[in-house]
Amino acid sequence: MKLFRSKAMKAVDALLIGTLGFPEAVLIENAGRAAAAETAGFLGGAKGRRIVVLAGKGNNGGDGLAAARFLEKQGALVTVVMAAPPQQPDSGCGLQLRLCRAFRMQILFWPQDSDRVLASCTEAAVILDALLGTSFRGSLREPVRSLIEAVQKISVPVIAVDIPSGVEADTGRCELALSAAATVTMIAPKTGLYFYPGAAHTGKIIVADLNTPEQVLTDAPSRETLLTDAYVRKNFPLRARNAHKGTNGRIAILAGSPGYAGAAELASRAAVRAGGGLVTLYTHPGVWQLLAVKSTEVMVRTASLADAAGDALRLREASVVAAGPGAGKSAEAVSYLRSLLPQLTMPLVIDADGLNALAGQDALLLGLSRKVLTPHPAEMARLLGVPLSAVLADPMEAARQGAARWQAVVVLKCTPAIIASPDGRIYVNSTGNEGMATGGTGDVLTGTIAALIGQGLPLLEAACCGVYLHGLAGDLAARNGKIGLKAGDLPECLPSAIARILGDGDRTQFACGLGTW
Repeated sequence: MKLFRSKAMKAVDALLIGTLGFPEAVLIENAGRAAAAETAGFLGGAKGRRIVVLAGKGNNGGDGLAAARFLEKQGALVTVVMAAPPQQPDSGCGLQLRLCRAFRMQILFWPQDSDRVLASCTEAAVILDALLGTSFRGSLREPVRSLIEAVQKISVPVIAVDIPSGVEADTGRCELALSAAATVTMIAPKTGLYFYPGAAHTGKIIVADLNTPEQVLTDAPSRETLLTDAYVRKNFPLRARNAHKGTNGRIAILAGSPGYAGAAELASRAAVRAGGGLVTLYTHPGVWQLLAVKSTEVMVRTASLADAAGDALRLREASVVAAGPGAGKSAEAVSYLRSLLPQLTMPLVIDADGLNALAGQDALLLGLSRKVLTPHPAEMARLLGVPLSAVLADPMEAARQGAARWQAVVVLKCTPAIIASPDGRIYVNSTGNEGMATGGTGDVLTGTIAALIGQGLPLLEAACCGVYLHGLAGDLAARNGKIGLKAGDLPECLPSAIARILGDGDRTQFACGLGTW
């Protein structure tokens, strides 16, 4: 599903109105009808319920005013609060305000009617937020700012029209915003709905397509995509009935060192659980015996840290090599990785200490074979040579820059996770939860992506499917509670996550070694 920035939405509106001849008033009516329907559904019916509509002076306000009329026709007791008069009497918002005056609803203005506004909001069953739309940038100004500050103190659920007022549609940035129980976003989802801090204000996201022609969205100038079940279902490698272990990939995991054996075990176990046919773990001699005992389904070998050329020969039959989890930061480990990786010609998944070994080595990194890099924001900052704050301020741009600079698929492990392609395409994940913020989950992701590459997926599709399934496994594991969820829970839920996407068996019940629901 495409994600839209405000510029792309303006292009869609221009095409609908200017080229296809959709009257602006019809689009506003459709938006209002959709917002009213979701509001009534949220309440279990609008009849007799007190609803306050907060409306700005632009088209977002027009959507809210149209919704007010539909809700009143359903029997709701509606109060409209205008933050300011419409910019022009003949605008979309101006027309809607004139129509509302023909109804029996109460129309108040902020701040002139402040006492009555606050009393109405306090008595409301729900507040419909249509103050600011996707054109908002920067800081809130009066009178909207004081109205949002006042409404924030009232314990009444909010439904946002298109985007919560105060959240930037492109980035999710906000300093002050209304927090919604649900957001009814029009035509297509906006990028900023999924990025923090704005994502904390959106609640449930509902896309109302307004009967927009599909081709309009397909042709829209957007290079950002929200990952969904449908994407994974379309791209996941289907297994033939006569498949055998040799046809499902030879996955080599280069990981582990004294004190960090767990990273190696998690990555290799995830590769098995994500469908890898033959998984071999190459690890530091100091932890070989421990991991050989612990890893039942994985072949465990020692890495010859002093002989990178020899190990390159041993790895030549691998379909994919995942390198870095728990490999350590010693001079010996860094030298080994810098020598070994350029000798490998198969696809690479590089994580953790593998990335640390390559920081400041742009020429080496660019020269590596086909590769997926999986940094967290601090690792990304080191690789780009920029402050961490720069990555956090615009993670999509950071991921896009890195992918182009190193000609790699970059998985930036922020919230939400971002996958960037060298050609500028961006994919945004929609699965996962805060319980996954614990040590080792990144190692599981590395093994998952490597297994999908081993089964034949191209790098970009493997990264996207791997990130989505990894997050879904976390969501399944979190059914037993988010606090205390551990990285080791995720591999056990990967088969259930895959089955859920592919529709295998009863979609309402999935067992993942942590109980059945």
